[in-house]
Amino acid sequence: MAIKISLWHHYRHVIKSQSSQRIQHFQRAENVLFTILEKVSAMDSRFRVDYCRDHEAIEFSLRTSVDGLTMDVPLWLNSEALLVQESLDSQQGSHIASNSRGLTLSGSYYLEVQKDSVVPECWCKDDVFDATVDSRRSGQIVPGKVVKLLKDLIVAAIVQCKHHALIAPGDLCAVDLTKDSLRILLLVKCNVKMVHFNIVPVVKRQEDIIKLERKQKEKVRGFPQDKLKAALTPGADLVPATHHQWRYSSNQLLRKLFIIVDTLGGYRLDSLSILDRVNNEYWLEEGKGLSFYHLKIVLFWATEIFPSSEDWDDLESSVYRLLVILLCCLANKNLPDFLHPDQNLFQGVDIDLSFLYSKVEEFANKPEQFLKIHITHQVPIRDERVENGIKTLLKLPANDGIYWDTPYFDILLNKFMVYHIQDKDRISAMQNLMSQIKNLTN
Repeated sequence: MAIKISLWHHYRHVIKSQSSQRIQHFQRAENVLFTILEKVSAMDSRFRVDYCRDHEAIEFSLRTSVDGLTMDVPLWLNSEALLVQESLDSQQGSHIASNSRGLTLSGSYYLEVQKDSVVPECWCKDDVFDATVDSRRSGQIVPGKVVKLLKDLIVAAIVQCKHHALIAPGDLCAVDLTKDSLRILLLVKCNVKMVHFNIVPVVKRQEDIIKLERKQKEKVRGFPQDKLKAALTPGADLVPATHHQWRYSSNQLLRKLFIIVDTLGGYRLDSLSILDRVNNEYWLEEGKGLSFYHLKIVLFWATEIFPSSEDWDDLESSVYRLLVILLCCLANKNLPDFLHPDQNLFQGVDIDLSFLYSKVEEFANKPEQFLKIHITHQVPIRDERVENGIKTLLKLPANDGIYWDTPYFDILLNKFMVYHIQDKDRISAMQNLMSQIKNLTN
Protein backbone atom coordinates (compact mmCIF):
# COMPACT_ATOMS: atom_id res chain seq x y z
CA MET A 1 0.00 0.00 0.00
CA ALA A 2 2.89 2.36 0.78
CA ILE A 3 4.32 1.84 -2.72
CA LYS A 4 0.98 2.66 -4.32
CA ILE A 5 0.53 5.85 -2.32
CA SER A 6 4.08 7.01 -3.01
CA LEU A 7 3.48 6.46 -6.74
CA TRP A 8 0.45 8.78 -6.75
CA HIS A 9 2.26 11.39 -4.68
CA HIS A 10 5.36 11.18 -6.86
CA TYR A 11 3.22 11.86 -9.93
CA ARG A 12 1.56 14.78 -8.14
CA HIS A 13 4.94 16.16 -7.07
CA VAL A 14 6.25 16.18 -10.64
CA ILE A 15 3.18 18.09 -11.86
CA LYS A 16 3.44 20.65 -9.04
CA SER A 17 7.19 21.10 -9.58
CA GLN A 18 6.47 22.29 -13.13
CA SER A 19 3.65 24.68 -12.17
CA SER A 20 5.82 27.80 -11.64
CA GLN A 21 7.36 27.41 -15.08
CA ARG A 22 3.93 26.88 -16.65
CA ILE A 23 2.64 30.09 -15.03
CA GLN A 24 5.64 32.05 -16.35
CA HIS A 25 5.03 30.79 -19.91
CA PHE A 26 1.32 31.58 -19.56
CA GLN A 27 1.97 35.12 -18.33
CA ARG A 28 4.38 35.77 -21.21
CA ALA A 29 1.64 34.70 -23.63
CA GLU A 30 -0.82 36.96 -21.81
CA ASN A 31 1.58 39.90 -22.09
CA VAL A 32 1.63 39.49 -25.87
CA LEU A 33 -2.17 39.68 -25.89
CA PHE A 34 -2.17 42.67 -23.53
CA THR A 35 0.16 44.49 -25.94
CA ILE A 36 -2.28 43.88 -28.81
CA LEU A 37 -5.38 44.80 -26.80
CA GLU A 38 -3.76 47.97 -25.45
CA LYS A 39 -3.32 49.07 -29.06
CA VAL A 40 -6.96 48.18 -29.74
CA SER A 41 -8.10 50.27 -26.76
CA ALA A 42 -5.91 53.18 -27.90
CA MET A 43 -7.56 53.07 -31.34
CA ASP A 44 -11.11 52.68 -29.97
CA SER A 45 -11.78 53.46 -26.30
CA ARG A 46 -15.02 51.46 -26.34
CA PHE A 47 -12.85 48.36 -25.82
CA ARG A 48 -10.99 48.02 -22.52
CA VAL A 49 -8.20 45.74 -21.27
CA ASP A 50 -8.91 43.44 -18.31
CA TYR A 51 -5.67 42.86 -16.39
CA CYS A 52 -7.35 41.00 -13.49
CA ARG A 53 -6.53 37.43 -14.48
CA ASP A 54 -5.14 35.82 -11.31
CA HIS A 55 -7.81 33.09 -11.46
CA GLU A 56 -6.58 32.03 -14.92
CA ALA A 57 -3.02 31.80 -13.59
CA ILE A 58 -4.19 29.51 -10.76
CA GLU A 59 -5.96 27.23 -13.23
CA PHE A 60 -3.00 27.23 -15.58
CA SER A 61 -0.71 26.10 -12.75
CA LEU A 62 -2.82 22.93 -12.53
CA ARG A 63 -3.07 22.22 -16.23
CA THR A 64 -1.04 20.14 -18.61
CA SER A 65 -3.41 20.97 -21.47
CA VAL A 66 -3.08 24.51 -22.78
CA ASP A 67 -5.97 24.96 -25.22
CA GLY A 68 -9.42 26.42 -24.60
CA LEU A 69 -8.19 29.64 -23.00
CA THR A 70 -10.33 32.77 -22.98
CA MET A 71 -9.54 36.46 -22.65
CA ASP A 72 -12.43 38.84 -22.05
CA VAL A 73 -12.50 42.31 -23.58
CA PRO A 74 -14.89 44.43 -21.46
CA LEU A 75 -16.88 47.07 -23.30
CA TRP A 76 -16.75 50.63 -21.97
CA LEU A 77 -20.45 50.95 -21.43
CA ASN A 78 -22.94 51.64 -18.66
CA SER A 79 -24.86 48.45 -19.37
CA GLU A 80 -27.43 49.19 -16.66
CA ALA A 81 -28.72 51.98 -18.92
CA LEU A 82 -29.63 49.35 -21.53
CA LEU A 83 -32.75 47.20 -21.57
CA VAL A 84 -32.12 43.45 -21.73
CA GLN A 85 -34.89 41.79 -23.73
CA GLU A 86 -35.24 38.02 -23.91
CA SER A 87 -35.79 36.49 -27.33
CA LEU A 88 -38.69 34.10 -27.89
CA ASP A 89 -37.15 32.65 -31.03
CA SER A 90 -34.23 33.19 -33.35
CA GLN A 91 -36.07 35.72 -35.48
CA GLN A 92 -34.96 39.30 -35.10
CA GLY A 93 -37.70 41.40 -33.54
CA SER A 94 -39.59 38.56 -31.80
CA HIS A 95 -38.85 39.20 -28.16
CA ILE A 96 -40.33 40.11 -24.81
CA ALA A 97 -38.97 41.79 -21.71
CA SER A 98 -37.08 39.50 -19.34
CA ASN A 99 -36.68 39.65 -15.61
CA SER A 100 -33.30 41.17 -14.75
CA ARG A 101 -33.08 38.93 -11.67
CA GLY A 102 -32.42 35.19 -11.63
CA LEU A 103 -31.56 34.78 -15.30
CA THR A 104 -30.65 31.40 -16.78
CA LEU A 105 -27.87 30.48 -19.18
CA SER A 106 -30.17 29.00 -21.82
CA GLY A 107 -31.80 32.20 -23.09
CA SER A 108 -30.81 34.64 -25.83
CA TYR A 109 -31.15 38.38 -25.34
CA TYR A 110 -31.17 41.72 -27.13
CA LEU A 111 -29.43 44.81 -25.77
CA GLU A 112 -31.77 47.69 -26.53
CA VAL A 113 -31.17 51.41 -26.21
CA GLN A 114 -34.23 53.26 -24.96
CA LYS A 115 -34.94 56.72 -26.36
CA ASP A 116 -34.68 58.31 -22.92
CA SER A 117 -31.59 56.34 -21.79
CA VAL A 118 -28.20 57.93 -21.18
CA VAL A 119 -25.98 56.01 -23.59
CA PRO A 120 -22.91 57.65 -25.18
CA GLU A 121 -23.31 58.47 -28.86
CA CYS A 122 -20.34 56.27 -29.74
CA TRP A 123 -22.53 53.23 -29.02
CA CYS A 124 -25.17 54.45 -31.47
CA LYS A 125 -22.82 54.43 -34.46
CA ASP A 126 -23.48 52.12 -37.40
CA ASP A 127 -20.39 50.00 -36.66
CA VAL A 128 -22.06 48.51 -33.53
CA PHE A 129 -25.69 49.66 -33.67
CA ASP A 130 -28.91 48.89 -35.56
CA ALA A 131 -31.45 51.72 -35.49
CA THR A 132 -35.14 50.88 -35.04
CA VAL A 133 -38.28 52.81 -35.93
CA ASP A 134 -40.04 52.59 -32.58
CA SER A 135 -41.69 55.05 -30.22
CA ARG A 136 -39.87 53.83 -27.10
CA ARG A 137 -36.50 52.52 -28.33
CA SER A 138 -33.93 53.85 -30.74
CA GLY A 139 -32.29 50.52 -31.57
CA GLN A 140 -30.00 47.79 -30.28
CA ILE A 141 -26.30 47.08 -29.87
CA VAL A 142 -25.54 44.19 -32.22
CA PRO A 143 -23.01 41.57 -31.03
CA GLY A 144 -22.12 40.54 -34.58
CA LYS A 145 -21.13 44.11 -35.41
CA VAL A 146 -19.15 44.42 -32.16
CA VAL A 147 -17.20 41.25 -33.00
CA LYS A 148 -16.55 42.43 -36.58
CA LEU A 149 -15.24 45.78 -35.31
CA LEU A 150 -13.03 44.10 -32.70
CA LYS A 151 -11.60 41.76 -35.35
CA ASP A 152 -10.70 44.69 -37.60
CA LEU A 153 -9.07 46.53 -34.70
CA ILE A 154 -7.07 43.44 -33.69
CA VAL A 155 -5.77 43.01 -37.25
CA ALA A 156 -4.71 46.67 -37.32
CA ALA A 157 -3.12 46.36 -33.86
CA ILE A 158 -1.12 43.28 -34.89
CA VAL A 159 0.22 45.12 -37.95
CA GLN A 160 1.25 48.12 -35.81
CA CYS A 161 2.87 45.99 -33.10
CA LYS A 162 4.87 43.99 -35.62
CA HIS A 163 5.92 47.17 -37.46
CA HIS A 164 7.19 48.75 -34.23
CA ALA A 165 8.72 45.44 -32.99
CA LEU A 166 6.47 45.40 -29.92
CA ILE A 167 5.94 41.67 -30.42
CA ALA A 168 8.57 39.23 -31.65
CA PRO A 169 8.20 37.29 -34.92
CA GLY A 170 6.31 34.06 -34.30
CA ASP A 171 4.79 35.23 -31.00
CA LEU A 172 1.27 35.55 -32.38
CA CYS A 173 -0.84 34.39 -35.29
CA ALA A 174 -4.43 35.34 -36.12
CA VAL A 175 -6.77 32.47 -37.05
CA ASP A 176 -9.31 33.16 -39.83
CA LEU A 177 -10.15 36.68 -38.66
CA THR A 178 -11.50 37.48 -42.12
CA LYS A 179 -14.24 34.84 -41.84
CA ASP A 180 -17.80 35.80 -40.89
CA SER A 181 -17.72 34.17 -37.46
CA LEU A 182 -18.42 35.24 -33.89
CA ARG A 183 -15.17 33.62 -32.74
CA ILE A 184 -11.95 35.60 -32.47
CA LEU A 185 -9.11 33.07 -32.19
CA LEU A 186 -5.49 34.06 -31.72
CA LEU A 187 -2.58 31.62 -31.59
CA VAL A 188 -0.02 32.82 -29.06
CA LYS A 189 3.39 31.31 -28.39
CA CYS A 190 3.54 29.67 -24.95
CA ASN A 191 7.01 28.18 -24.47
CA VAL A 192 7.40 25.83 -27.46
CA LYS A 193 3.66 25.50 -28.15
CA MET A 194 1.16 27.77 -29.86
CA VAL A 195 -1.90 28.19 -27.64
CA HIS A 196 -5.42 29.12 -28.74
CA PHE A 197 -6.91 32.15 -26.99
CA ASN A 198 -10.55 32.97 -27.64
CA ILE A 199 -11.00 36.76 -27.47
CA VAL A 200 -14.52 37.58 -26.26
CA PRO A 201 -16.19 41.02 -26.08
CA VAL A 202 -18.07 41.19 -22.78
CA VAL A 203 -20.89 43.40 -21.52
CA LYS A 204 -20.64 43.44 -17.73
CA ARG A 205 -23.95 43.67 -15.87
CA GLN A 206 -23.78 44.57 -12.18
CA GLU A 207 -27.40 43.82 -11.21
CA ASP A 208 -28.10 40.51 -12.96
CA ILE A 209 -27.84 37.13 -11.21
CA ILE A 210 -27.28 33.75 -12.86
CA LYS A 211 -29.40 31.07 -11.21
CA LEU A 212 -28.03 27.70 -10.13
CA GLU A 213 -30.65 25.36 -11.61
CA ARG A 214 -31.76 22.37 -9.54
CA LYS A 215 -34.92 20.27 -9.81
CA GLN A 216 -34.91 19.51 -6.11
CA LYS A 217 -35.16 22.33 -3.60
CA GLU A 218 -32.36 20.94 -1.45
CA LYS A 219 -29.24 23.00 -0.96
CA VAL A 220 -26.20 22.29 -3.09
CA ARG A 221 -24.04 20.13 -0.84
CA GLY A 222 -20.27 20.29 -0.56
CA PHE A 223 -20.10 24.06 -1.00
CA PRO A 224 -20.31 26.12 2.23
CA GLN A 225 -23.66 27.89 2.00
CA ASP A 226 -22.30 31.31 2.99
CA LYS A 227 -19.65 31.14 0.25
CA LEU A 228 -22.14 29.79 -2.28
CA LYS A 229 -24.55 32.62 -1.45
CA ALA A 230 -21.73 35.12 -1.93
CA ALA A 231 -20.90 33.57 -5.32
CA LEU A 232 -24.52 33.98 -6.43
CA THR A 233 -24.55 37.72 -5.74
CA PRO A 234 -25.34 40.14 -8.60
CA GLY A 235 -22.84 40.36 -11.41
CA ALA A 236 -23.05 38.60 -14.79
CA ASP A 237 -21.51 38.91 -18.24
CA LEU A 238 -23.25 39.03 -21.60
CA VAL A 239 -21.31 37.60 -24.56
CA PRO A 240 -22.24 37.17 -28.26
CA ALA A 241 -24.60 34.26 -29.00
CA THR A 242 -25.69 35.02 -32.58
CA HIS A 243 -25.22 37.99 -34.89
CA HIS A 244 -28.15 39.82 -33.26
CA GLN A 245 -28.40 38.16 -29.83
CA TRP A 246 -26.37 37.97 -26.64
CA ARG A 247 -26.30 35.25 -23.99
CA TYR A 248 -25.26 35.14 -20.36
CA SER A 249 -21.84 33.60 -19.79
CA SER A 250 -21.23 31.09 -17.00
CA ASN A 251 -17.52 31.93 -16.74
CA GLN A 252 -17.76 34.43 -13.89
CA LEU A 253 -19.85 32.12 -11.68
CA LEU A 254 -17.67 29.09 -12.47
CA ARG A 255 -14.59 31.08 -11.47
CA LYS A 256 -16.21 31.86 -8.12
CA LEU A 257 -17.11 28.18 -7.60
CA PHE A 258 -13.56 27.16 -8.46
CA ILE A 259 -12.19 29.57 -5.86
CA ILE A 260 -14.56 28.02 -3.28
CA VAL A 261 -13.30 24.51 -4.12
CA ASP A 262 -9.74 25.78 -3.74
CA THR A 263 -10.51 26.88 -0.16
CA LEU A 264 -11.95 23.49 0.86
CA GLY A 265 -8.58 21.78 1.11
CA GLY A 266 -7.94 18.08 0.65
CA TYR A 267 -6.80 16.68 -2.69
CA ARG A 268 -9.61 18.08 -4.85
CA LEU A 269 -7.47 20.27 -7.11
CA ASP A 270 -4.63 17.74 -7.14
CA SER A 271 -7.09 15.14 -8.45
CA LEU A 272 -8.16 17.49 -11.22
CA SER A 273 -4.52 18.18 -12.10
CA ILE A 274 -3.63 14.48 -12.25
CA LEU A 275 -6.58 13.58 -14.48
CA ASP A 276 -5.84 16.51 -16.79
CA ARG A 277 -2.27 15.25 -17.21
CA VAL A 278 -3.39 11.66 -17.84
CA ASN A 279 -6.04 12.91 -20.27
CA ASN A 280 -3.50 15.00 -22.16
CA GLU A 281 -0.98 12.15 -22.41
CA TYR A 282 -3.17 9.05 -22.89
CA TRP A 283 -6.84 9.77 -23.58
CA LEU A 284 -6.80 12.20 -26.50
CA GLU A 285 -7.34 10.82 -30.00
CA GLU A 286 -5.74 13.02 -32.66
CA GLY A 287 -6.03 15.96 -30.30
CA LYS A 288 -9.76 15.38 -29.68
CA GLY A 289 -11.26 14.41 -26.34
CA LEU A 290 -11.99 15.81 -22.93
CA SER A 291 -11.15 19.43 -22.20
CA PHE A 292 -10.00 20.92 -18.92
CA TYR A 293 -13.47 22.48 -18.73
CA HIS A 294 -15.12 19.02 -18.84
CA LEU A 295 -12.89 17.79 -16.01
CA LYS A 296 -13.58 20.94 -13.99
CA ILE A 297 -17.34 20.29 -14.23
CA VAL A 298 -16.70 16.71 -13.03
CA LEU A 299 -14.81 18.18 -10.06
CA PHE A 300 -17.78 20.41 -9.17
CA TRP A 301 -20.12 17.40 -9.24
CA ALA A 302 -17.67 15.39 -7.12
CA THR A 303 -17.53 18.23 -4.59
CA GLU A 304 -21.33 18.16 -4.30
CA ILE A 305 -21.76 14.37 -4.33
CA PHE A 306 -18.91 13.77 -1.86
CA PRO A 307 -19.35 16.64 0.63
CA SER A 308 -17.39 15.14 3.52
CA SER A 309 -13.78 16.16 4.16
CA GLU A 310 -13.14 12.44 4.76
CA ASP A 311 -13.67 11.90 1.02
CA TRP A 312 -10.70 14.09 0.15
CA ASP A 313 -8.00 13.24 2.68
CA ASP A 314 -6.34 10.54 0.54
CA LEU A 315 -4.92 11.34 -2.91
CA GLU A 316 -5.72 8.07 -4.69
CA SER A 317 -9.28 7.92 -3.30
CA SER A 318 -9.81 11.57 -4.27
CA VAL A 319 -8.85 10.88 -7.88
CA TYR A 320 -11.31 7.98 -7.96
CA ARG A 321 -14.12 10.27 -6.80
CA LEU A 322 -13.70 12.17 -10.05
CA LEU A 323 -13.16 8.96 -12.01
CA VAL A 324 -16.41 7.22 -11.01
CA ILE A 325 -18.43 10.30 -11.99
CA LEU A 326 -16.55 10.63 -15.28
CA LEU A 327 -17.03 6.93 -16.09
CA CYS A 328 -20.75 7.21 -15.33
CA CYS A 329 -21.07 10.24 -17.63
CA LEU A 330 -19.17 8.52 -20.45
CA ALA A 331 -21.18 5.29 -20.11
CA ASN A 332 -24.40 7.31 -20.37
CA LYS A 333 -22.98 9.76 -22.94
CA ASN A 334 -24.18 12.61 -20.74
CA LEU A 335 -22.16 15.09 -18.68
CA PRO A 336 -24.74 17.35 -16.98
CA ASP A 337 -23.83 21.01 -16.81
CA PHE A 338 -23.26 21.83 -13.14
CA LEU A 339 -25.16 25.13 -13.40
CA HIS A 340 -27.90 23.82 -15.68
CA PRO A 341 -28.09 19.99 -15.25
CA ASP A 342 -30.65 19.51 -18.03
CA GLN A 343 -27.96 20.49 -20.53
CA ASN A 344 -25.58 17.76 -21.71
CA LEU A 345 -22.04 19.08 -22.19
CA PHE A 346 -21.20 16.08 -24.41
CA GLN A 347 -23.97 16.94 -26.87
CA GLY A 348 -22.67 18.30 -30.15
CA VAL A 349 -19.03 17.73 -29.16
CA ASP A 350 -16.78 15.90 -31.63
CA ILE A 351 -15.66 13.15 -29.23
CA ASP A 352 -15.81 9.37 -29.64
CA LEU A 353 -17.34 8.74 -26.21
CA SER A 354 -17.19 4.93 -26.48
CA PHE A 355 -13.47 5.05 -27.29
CA LEU A 356 -12.91 7.55 -24.49
CA TYR A 357 -14.84 5.38 -22.03
CA SER A 358 -12.53 2.44 -22.78
CA LYS A 359 -9.49 4.65 -22.16
CA VAL A 360 -10.78 6.01 -18.84
CA GLU A 361 -11.86 2.53 -17.71
CA GLU A 362 -8.39 1.22 -18.58
CA PHE A 363 -6.86 3.87 -16.32
CA ALA A 364 -9.34 3.17 -13.51
CA ASN A 365 -8.59 -0.55 -13.81
CA LYS A 366 -4.79 -0.31 -13.61
CA PRO A 367 -3.77 3.30 -12.93
CA GLU A 368 -0.20 2.48 -11.91
CA GLN A 369 0.98 1.88 -15.48
CA PHE A 370 -0.16 5.41 -16.46
CA LEU A 371 1.59 7.13 -13.55
CA LYS A 372 5.06 6.53 -14.93
CA ILE A 373 7.06 9.73 -15.30
CA HIS A 374 9.69 8.11 -17.52
CA ILE A 375 9.71 5.02 -19.74
CA THR A 376 12.31 3.41 -17.47
CA HIS A 377 10.15 3.94 -14.39
CA GLN A 378 9.17 0.55 -12.93
CA VAL A 379 5.71 0.23 -11.39
CA PRO A 380 4.20 -2.67 -9.42
CA ILE A 381 1.82 -5.00 -11.26
CA ARG A 382 -1.49 -5.17 -9.42
CA ASP A 383 -4.78 -6.99 -9.79
CA GLU A 384 -7.46 -5.55 -12.05
CA ARG A 385 -10.08 -3.47 -10.29
CA VAL A 386 -12.93 -3.50 -12.81
CA GLU A 387 -15.34 -6.35 -12.14
CA ASN A 388 -17.65 -7.96 -14.68
CA GLY A 389 -20.88 -6.05 -15.02
CA ILE A 390 -19.54 -2.70 -13.82
CA LYS A 391 -20.56 -1.05 -17.11
CA THR A 392 -24.16 -2.17 -16.49
CA LEU A 393 -23.94 -0.63 -13.04
CA LEU A 394 -22.57 2.58 -14.55
CA LYS A 395 -25.57 2.86 -16.88
CA LEU A 396 -28.12 2.89 -14.05
CA PRO A 397 -28.36 6.71 -13.76
CA ALA A 398 -29.58 6.83 -17.37
CA ASN A 399 -32.57 4.73 -16.37
CA ASP A 400 -33.38 6.43 -13.08
CA GLY A 401 -32.08 9.80 -11.90
CA ILE A 402 -32.19 8.77 -8.23
CA TYR A 403 -28.89 6.99 -8.76
CA TRP A 404 -27.12 10.32 -9.30
CA ASP A 405 -26.36 10.57 -5.58
CA THR A 406 -23.76 9.66 -2.96
CA PRO A 407 -24.89 6.06 -2.16
CA TYR A 408 -24.68 5.02 -5.82
CA PHE A 409 -21.20 6.47 -6.31
CA ASP A 410 -20.13 4.98 -2.96
CA ILE A 411 -20.99 1.58 -4.47
CA LEU A 412 -18.67 2.31 -7.39
CA LEU A 413 -15.89 3.45 -5.07
CA ASN A 414 -16.30 0.21 -3.15
CA LYS A 415 -16.05 -1.76 -6.40
CA PHE A 416 -12.76 -0.01 -7.14
CA MET A 417 -11.57 -0.75 -3.58
CA VAL A 418 -11.05 2.92 -2.64
CA TYR A 419 -14.03 3.51 -0.33
CA HIS A 420 -12.42 3.84 3.15
CA ILE A 421 -15.44 5.66 4.68
CA GLN A 422 -16.28 5.09 8.35
CA ASP A 423 -19.63 6.92 8.51
CA LYS A 424 -22.17 4.22 9.55
CA ASP A 425 -25.19 6.04 8.10
CA ARG A 426 -23.46 6.44 4.78
CA ILE A 427 -22.36 2.80 4.70
CA SER A 428 -25.92 1.74 5.51
CA ALA A 429 -27.33 3.91 2.68
CA MET A 430 -24.87 2.34 0.25
CA GLN A 431 -25.77 -1.19 1.35
CA ASN A 432 -29.51 -0.50 1.11
CA LEU A 433 -29.16 0.82 -2.43
CA MET A 434 -27.01 -2.16 -3.40
CA SER A 435 -29.76 -4.49 -2.18
CA GLN A 436 -32.35 -2.59 -4.25
CA ILE A 437 -30.16 -2.81 -7.35
CA LYS A 438 -29.67 -6.56 -6.89
CA ASN A 439 -33.44 -7.06 -6.56
CA LEU A 440 -34.05 -5.05 -9.74
CA THR A 441 -31.38 -6.77 -11.82
CA ASN A 442 -32.11 -10.35 -10.72
